[in-house]
Amino acid sequence: MSIAPDFVIEQPIGSLAIHDLTVGVAREGAPVVVAVHGITANGLSWRRVADEVDRRHGSGAVRFLAPDLRGRGGSRRVPAPYGLAAHVEDLSSIALVFAAAPLLVGHSMGAFISALALATHPERFSGAVLVDGGLAIPAPAEVDIDAALTAVIGPAMDRLAMRFDGVDDYLAFWQAHPSLGPALRGPGGEAVRQYLTHDLVQDEAGGGRWRSSCELNAVRADGADILADPQTHGAVRRAVELGKPMDLVWARRGLLNEPQGLYDEQRLAALGVPHEVAVTPVDANHYDVILDAPGIEAIADAIDRHLGLRH
Repeated sequence: MSIAPDFVIEQPIGSLAIHDLTVGVAREGAPVVVAVHGITANGLSWRRVADEVDRRHGSGAVRFLAPDLRGRGGSRRVPAPYGLAAHVEDLSSIALVFAAAPLLVGHSMGAFISALALATHPERFSGAVLVDGGLAIPAPAEVDIDAALTAVIGPAMDRLAMRFDGVDDYLAFWQAHPSLGPALRGPGGEAVRQYLTHDLVQDEAGGGRWRSSCELNAVRADGADILADPQTHGAVRRAVELGKPMDLVWARRGLLNEPQGLYDEQRLAALGVPHEVAVTPVDANHYDVILDAPGIEAIADAIDRHLGLRH
C-alpha cells in the first residue's frame, strides 16, 4: 500500500521517490539529512529516527529526507543500472536538487552506499553516520549471490518470491519475524506498520494478490557489490583519508535477533576501522536499531554531533 512521496526526481523511465520526514516545515537554512535504507527496505523505515530528531530540536530544525532507492517502493519503476554506484549518483542528484551538502545516514546496505557516496563525491556531502553496515570482508569471487543473500538476510530475501492476500497477510508474515515482530508490536508499531506496508504492491500478473515492491534484479546487483566490490569495501578508509567525518553505530544482535550481530569488537578490529571513525555499540538487533529507542537515540546523538546541535 504505497504512500505517495513528497518529491520526485524524474528519470528517463520512472522517478525517484523522496519522502520528506521533517515534522512541520523546514526552517530557512536548516541542515539537511538524507537517510538511506537497507537492501529490501524503503525510506519510511526512518520515520522514528526523524521523529526523535524533531523531539530534540523542534519542528523544522532539521530537514530529514528519505528516498526510496531505485528498484524499491515508490522508485521501483526506475530500471537498471542497479548496483551501489547507481544509488550514489541518485544521492548526488538529490544533494544537487536540494542545494545542500547533506549529512548521510545509512542503515545496512544504506551504510555502504553512504560511505561510497562520501568517498566518491566528498564535495557534495558533509559526512556520514553508518548504522550496522558499511564495512565487510570481501566474499570469494565465485560466490552464489542469491545463496549468500539468503544466508545473510533470510526471510527478507524469501519474501521477494512470495505472494500475499493483502495487508493483514503481509503483516502476519512480519509478526513472526524474531527481530521485526517485536518492533511491530511495540510503542512505535504504527510507524513500523507504515514502513512495512509501503513495500506492498499489487502483483499485476498475480490475480489480485500482493507482493513486495523490491525488484529482485536490483537486490541481486546491490548484494553483489556489498559482497565483492573492492570500491565499496574501501570506501570508509578513502572517505576518512579525504577528511570526511563518519560515525559507526552497530547493533550487538543479528538479523534474527541472535546474540551474534554482524559486528563485534573482534570483527571490527579485524576490519581495521580507522580510528577517526567514532564507534558506538547499541543493545539492539540489525532491524530494530532504527526502529526502537536504544538505536534511535544513538543515531540521533551521532546526527547531533555531526550537525553541531545540542540536545
